[in-house]
Amino acid sequence: MKLKTGASDLTLRLGSGTFALALVLIVVGIGYVLWDEARLSIEKFGLAFWSRSHWDPVSGEFGAFPFIWGTLYSSILALLIAGPVAIGIAIFLSELCPQKLRAPLTFVTELLAAIPSIVYGLWGIFVLVPAVRTLQLSLPEWMTAMPLFSGPPVGVNLLTASIVLAIMIVPYSSSIAREVLRSVPVAQREGACALGATRWEAIKVALHYGRAGIVGAIMLGFGRALGETMAVTMVIGNNPQAKWGLFEPSYTMAAVIANEFREAVEDLHLHALVEIGLVLFVVTLIINLGSRLLIWNMTRDRTPKPRATTAAQPEAAS
Repeated sequence: MKLKTGASDLTLRLGSGTFALALVLIVVGIGYVLWDEARLSIEKFGLAFWSRSHWDPVSGEFGAFPFIWGTLYSSILALLIAGPVAIGIAIFLSELCPQKLRAPLTFVTELLAAIPSIVYGLWGIFVLVPAVRTLQLSLPEWMTAMPLFSGPPVGVNLLTASIVLAIMIVPYSSSIAREVLRSVPVAQREGACALGATRWEAIKVALHYGRAGIVGAIMLGFGRALGETMAVTMVIGNNPQAKWGLFEPSYTMAAVIANEFREAVEDLHLHALVEIGLVLFVVTLIINLGSRLLIWNMTRDRTPKPRATTAAQPEAAS
């Protein structure tokens, strides 16, 4: 019986380990294929491809910096918008929402994640673009003269794309953050209330206890925003220039691949687009690695540390 149990445990470990190793090999294989298909661009431009700002398929000059800028700028701005909203939704649904409304509101929130991105793009074109254009035209001249609020009043710009991205990532972040808060032991809240804490102070205790999971939920939404293609392509303006203005048209790495991949005739142009995908792959890995290090640093404090034991010294007899 012991031998059979040992064999079963060994089979389970080998099987699960094989699946885990397969995922690692898939990631490595994706990176290798992207690098191999972008070799012509890598050999010609090198690491300067990351910092070059000129993108001209006709003259054969390619640089990824405007696309990296547009991707990170729009995603970070979307994260700043969606993060507080997602945490607020998670707090309300897990802590404050009446029982009768909790299930319907949870269903509606998760339903947003099932809407195709093309639908978000169409909604952005017909609803959000005119609204952002009206907002820009209503701003005073002294504000539009500032670099942060500069740009043509056309409505397709970084701000519009960031708002669409924020709406798209809210369901992912809020759902995971809600489950994190629900998994916080009741003893944490009861202990805070027993010490005289208010309802909000007890919620803050729960937020502090589940902070690692909440950060993970926000970073998952950030990763979702980095790779979004169709909705962003329809509302960001697709202009390969790196500017600070919220109302400036911009471009993302996923958008330029979607727009130009089928039209790429020259080998160098095609390899440059594949290298854009490689850059997006590397940036995503770096951000995920950074988020894992952040979560590890936050959870490190919870690890119980062994107490130093000292032998009791007998008192000297007087």
